[in-house]
Amino acid sequence: MDVNVKTEIYADGIGQIHFAGGMVRFDFVTLQPDADGKSEPTPLCKERIIMPPQGFLNAFNSMQNLIDKLLEAGVLQKNANVADKKK
Repeated sequence: MDVNVKTEIYADGIGQIHFAGGMVRFDFVTLQPDADGKSEPTPLCKERIIMPPQGFLNAFNSMQNLIDKLLEAGVLQKNANVADKKK
């Protein structure tokens, strides 16, 4: 077995982020279609990541750096409505 192989987890998004027991908890969700296929998919919690507050801050900073790089590369665009609300 290759020790360099990492487990990959897919998520459609984060359902909730909350602070409990001194830890930050991320509930990752996948979108599950209804049996009839006519209604909107329902978010279903599949995985939870729990980290200390300092780990959360480090992760946030890493994500912010990546967002900045994606904006510079033109992959993402700032939403003018969000920028106006922050003023």
